[in-house]
Amino acid sequence: MTERQILVTAALPYVNGHIHIGHLVEYIQADVWVRFQRLRGHQVAYICADDTHGTATMIRARQEGRSEQQIMAEMSTAHQADFAAFGIEFTHYGSTDSASNQVLVAEIWKALRAAKDGSGTAIVAERDVTQLYDAKVGSFLADRFVKGTCPKCATPDQYGDSCEKCGSTYSPGDLKNAVSTLSGTTPEVRSARHYFVRLEPFRDFLKAWTRSGALQTEIANWLHGAFLAEELRDWDVSRPAPYFGFEIPDAPGNYFYVWVDAPVGYLASLTDAVATGTLPGPVARWWPKRHDPAFSDGAVEIHHFIGKDITYFHTLFWPAMLQTAGWKLPTKVHVHGFLTVDGEKMSKSKGTFVRARTYLEQIGEPAYLRYYFASKLNGKVEDIDLNLAEFTAKVNSDLVGKVVNLASRTARFVPALTAAYPDDGGLFAAGAAAADDIAAAYEACDYGDAARRIMALADKANAYVEAHAPWALKKDPAKAVELAAACTISLNLFRQLAVYLAPILPDLARQAGELLGAPITAWRDAATPVVGRPIATFSHLLARLESAKVQAMITASQAEAPVPAATAPVATTAAPVASAAAEPFAGEPLAPTIAFEDFQKIDLRAALVVNAEEVPKAKKILKLTVSLGGSEQRTIFAGIKTAYPDPTVLIGRVIVVVANLAPRQMSFGLSEGMAVAAGPGDKDIFLLAPDSGAKAGQRVH
Repeated sequence: MTERQILVTAALPYVNGHIHIGHLVEYIQADVWVRFQRLRGHQVAYICADDTHGTATMIRARQEGRSEQQIMAEMSTAHQADFAAFGIEFTHYGSTDSASNQVLVAEIWKALRAAKDGSGTAIVAERDVTQLYDAKVGSFLADRFVKGTCPKCATPDQYGDSCEKCGSTYSPGDLKNAVSTLSGTTPEVRSARHYFVRLEPFRDFLKAWTRSGALQTEIANWLHGAFLAEELRDWDVSRPAPYFGFEIPDAPGNYFYVWVDAPVGYLASLTDAVATGTLPGPVARWWPKRHDPAFSDGAVEIHHFIGKDITYFHTLFWPAMLQTAGWKLPTKVHVHGFLTVDGEKMSKSKGTFVRARTYLEQIGEPAYLRYYFASKLNGKVEDIDLNLAEFTAKVNSDLVGKVVNLASRTARFVPALTAAYPDDGGLFAAGAAAADDIAAAYEACDYGDAARRIMALADKANAYVEAHAPWALKKDPAKAVELAAACTISLNLFRQLAVYLAPILPDLARQAGELLGAPITAWRDAATPVVGRPIATFSHLLARLESAKVQAMITASQAEAPVPAATAPVATTAAPVASAAAEPFAGEPLAPTIAFEDFQKIDLRAALVVNAEEVPKAKKILKLTVSLGGSEQRTIFAGIKTAYPDPTVLIGRVIVVVANLAPRQMSFGLSEGMAVAAGPGDKDIFLLAPDSGAKAGQRVH
């Protein structure tokens, strides 16, 4: 295998807030990928920094009577402590307010200033801009401090630069019903000199780069459809004083917009890592410039991990800056979706806006969240849902019931592993043969696929333990040899799983290595069993996750939420709602009218899907096991496989079922109800679900 030189960055957390579980999706995603690459023997640097500049930091400093530097120091300490607690290990963690960042920003600005398009027109343009100004606060308003109605789709409560609903970008002055979030007043319109980078001259370059394989297909398609199909707008890269940031060298009284110096912070953090000896130099070894020999070397890779909300900056502005200044372009930009909790946007009032620190205080074990998030990530730009019931069930089933179970049921019975590896019927060899497929899933950031493959191996290993029952063998001294063989096999299968899970669960991998006296240091460790070594005294690995702890986390998060001030209702004009159907009743005529008494005979219930699996040889059927509350469970065979080819995505969801339908004997089993869904069929089948809060067993009235 050719050794790769890889630089990985995660988006810089803003210094004005604490880390929450939504942030952790990305940092865990990147950390898992970094750990996997290191296990494969590659050289990897994982870089991050605090995003410090902007009006928000300045306003907070004023409000709290402190300096911006004091706030930055406090928040950097808090951020790094949260990351460390979740096993997220950066090679270097810096700050965008560093001297190195100021030097690099000035260098790139100089290149932009000197650049001209094909007609000889300067890339940087200057012009006066009318901007929103908060007279009460005495400051021009940054995009995030203005809210109003989107000028394109009429969605209310949108920020001043972009709409979360339709994805459009615009100027704060274009917002309808604009309000300053700092004072609640209607902002004034004032004029100020601004500096712009003209992006249109880069359009052909960006068209080619966005189709080069550096982006996920859906991101490239979105950029081409939403931006690159027409003339690109100029990018406003300056803000007038007062503003907390770097002053533009050739424009006193004007400051670089935060999105100019934030991505340069990746380069600055790398530069500082090399300068302090944390990373071997030179910087060009990790991020070369055009004149460096490594510039066109495919072995040198740069990977950005970001959320979909900052795609625009990383895939249009940032490549244009790098191209102009002569730096190597990103090899890959990995974009992920948002986190929802129980199917809804995180909410402070509902307690689902959970800080990292609150999770640690109430639940404690970071491995639970690392595994759950990993099991949901698939390398696509899809939102992932933290379903709290599924979270508890998956942790207890997979980590405790399948993986840790192998060690806890065998490690106490024998003092050492056998001198030679016993005949296990090909189990270990089959596990070793799965290494390439699992590695391919990790490489593609499809951790969900990797987790499913690993758990399939765990199922086979547990079946072996059940069949050989070492706890029973222990009772018969005449079966000591058989016992030693069974325990050696079980513990080696456990260690093999720990190798494959090491990128996700580094602490478990370390514990597995200590237990068997064979540290896990490389991916190839899964290919060879360990023999002849003493077994250390078994100690606790992972405990079951109690649902009471999860509820305590939600309760604690609710207590942290600020009490909203009473406000008068605001009248808004709703955006026109597009019809969800092409024609009345979606082309499917209404059924004949029935009497109310007939309808009352149908018992619709909310049901929790506790298991979902494929039915052998059935092309359209899935087998669902649903809970109707307490110990009441039903088996339902549903013709929804074409819409839900991966049945595991249904586990933990609350759906609606017909609970009093007469059982029906089918060729593959007895179906005890019916799942309720909409849609014409094939891939267009949509299971119905009640709003968050509905409990399994509740009747639908």
